[in-house]
Amino acid sequence: MDLNPWLYALVDSAPLIFAALVGLSLLLAWQGFAPTRALLGLPRRLDGYLNRPVDEETEEMSKPLRVRVLRPILRSLMHAAGRLIPLGNVKKLEQTLMQAGRPGNLSALDFSGFRLLAAVLLGLGCYLIVGKNQAFAIALRNSLVAGAAGYALPALWLRSRVKRRKHDLLRAMPDALDMLTIGVEAGLSFEAAMLKVAGRWQNALTLEFRRAVGEMRMGTTRDEALQRMSDRSGVNELATFVAILIQSSQMGMSIAHVLHAQAAQMRVRRRQRAEELARQAGIKMIFPLGTLILPALFVVILGPAVPIILSAFGGVTGGR
Repeated sequence: MDLNPWLYALVDSAPLIFAALVGLSLLLAWQGFAPTRALLGLPRRLDGYLNRPVDEETEEMSKPLRVRVLRPILRSLMHAAGRLIPLGNVKKLEQTLMQAGRPGNLSALDFSGFRLLAAVLLGLGCYLIVGKNQAFAIALRNSLVAGAAGYALPALWLRSRVKRRKHDLLRAMPDALDMLTIGVEAGLSFEAAMLKVAGRWQNALTLEFRRAVGEMRMGTTRDEALQRMSDRSGVNELATFVAILIQSSQMGMSIAHVLHAQAAQMRVRRRQRAEELARQAGIKMIFPLGTLILPALFVVILGPAVPIILSAFGGVTGGR
């Protein structure tokens, strides 16, 4: 076999082969030193790992030791103390806690135990701190008064929280209904409009909207979820609004028209409440005006004249 033609062809194409080998070397060198796709995506993956949702166990372990230790002990004590109190009206207390927004995720048993513990600790503390240098009868009386105050203060605090939350719900309703009306008329579904309102503000009403939508997504019917929201709020205006929505849904009426009418009615009620508060302002100003402002004015205005008046009366008395 004659190889001369092949050798001549190989020699003639040597520059091309050399160029190809140089290009391949450069490509391999670039692939070896250049960052790979995995390395390019490493910062993004690290950010996703660091910003991932923390599970309950990790979140619990990140809390301080006193919180992780004292909170279960305190809750156990409240639960044990609550069993000592006859809960004849558990349903009403549960309703009150629900209307207050379930502070501290307390149940009726826990709250009753907390009241008993507050009464015992406050009464015992008053006896140990204040009653050491007093007679036994006086120390016992003061301790009983302190214990009664410790038992009554949590209930007063819970009532004030319920009142404040109802006020927040009532105050947020007109603007929320306006936003619901705009969202539904723009083509959104009622649930999507509720989420849109919940994403715009952060208050008690939007929290209830989120919870109602969450219940709907878990399989609860819309009427039942709205009725639960009404029961949790305890606001008559919201209960009326929910009842009208449920009735219109059962009768096949348009939700947009119902929302438009309810939003207009809530704006009228807001204006009426503002006018009522404006009329009450004069009466409410009587107490601070008569006890704080007017005495200070009398002291400032008549104060310099008091010595002159006293000296004048003294001169008249001396002349006689």
